[in-house]
Amino acid sequence: MQPLSVSQFSIVNSLGAGSTAIAEALHAERSGLGPCAFESVQLNTFIGQVPGLDNAPVRSDLALYDCRNNRLAQMGLELDGFADAVRALRARIGAERIGVFIGTSTSGILQAELAYRRRDPKTGALPSDFLYAPTQNCFSVADFVQRYLELQGPAFAVSSACSSSAKVFAHAARLIAAGVCDAAVVGGVDSLCLTTLYGFNALELVSTRPCRPYDIARDGISIGEGAGFALLQKIEAPETSRAMLLGVGESSDAYHMSTPHPEGLGAKLAMQRALDSASLEASDIDYINLHGTATRTNDAAEDRASFELFGERTPCSSTKGATGHLLGAAGVTEAIIGILAMQNDLMPASVNTEEVDPVLKSRYLTKTRAGRVERVLSNSFGFGGSNCSLVLGSTA
Repeated sequence: MQPLSVSQFSIVNSLGAGSTAIAEALHAERSGLGPCAFESVQLNTFIGQVPGLDNAPVRSDLALYDCRNNRLAQMGLELDGFADAVRALRARIGAERIGVFIGTSTSGILQAELAYRRRDPKTGALPSDFLYAPTQNCFSVADFVQRYLELQGPAFAVSSACSSSAKVFAHAARLIAAGVCDAAVVGGVDSLCLTTLYGFNALELVSTRPCRPYDIARDGISIGEGAGFALLQKIEAPETSRAMLLGVGESSDAYHMSTPHPEGLGAKLAMQRALDSASLEASDIDYINLHGTATRTNDAAEDRASFELFGERTPCSSTKGATGHLLGAAGVTEAIIGILAMQNDLMPASVNTEEVDPVLKSRYLTKTRAGRVERVLSNSFGFGGSNCSLVLGSTA
């Protein structure tokens, strides 16, 4: 594929608001996870919660869209100068030439949960002020972002579980290559809700302590929330920045609804396709941000796939011990963390991991490591075997 410039990005999650705060937290090997005290949830687990959303309604002209998920989207759009950069580009190339592609898995489910608490006791009818389309509907967040930024290009939401906001990069690259748009706002937003917390708990996938990817005693995920956005553009002049999308790779395990292929076949295929898309070899990658969920089966399958492609040479880690698993927002969050790794010349540690499982063979980092990082591979693997890998970095 033709490389695309990542000309602007923004990020918010439990580690902090804005790229500077996130980079500082990665340097300090800090975790944003804390004991679960969300809403009425009574579970012995840790979560990554973004503070301040309860007191941050969406912009008044978009009041119909007000819900936790869109509040989180708004917070992300106003960080790191992102909205201003989009507005400047809009003035230059036109609102109709900028697409909006957003990944989410929960969307505004919390809004429906809150509405169900207020059902009519006799009829069971939902309250009249519950508006499904602009809040719970999966397209709600893409619609909100497009309206917030006053864009008129193609727009859609992707909901493919935990690969959602990695796949939006692939969709944007295809539509830009096809001439449908000249630039794209891609991103992911997922917010905490009871459905995911109790749902993953029912699957016995939630840890009772902060998650510890690749650890010998790993026992499940820690759910978090967050938002991330990136502005992708055609490269108009020789580009030396390390913030570029170089390649994308997608695959489907077609194996099981909630368990990856044990040999990591789909994961390996996505990674190889990303390398091929970028016209790179495995040896060209300096750091891998793994999907690394801290479940026994996911980490084992991904490790096998990664080791078969990259061997012992390439350093890798999962940052979910710091942020929690952001589900539909994980892909863009970890892609941005990859860019921050390049911009700050660091390879982030796997926070909370104490003893790497000796069965796993990859070169796994438990401490942040300083060093030149030119190219990063970022993995996002979702339920149902929906896999996506991104290559980010410099063409130099």
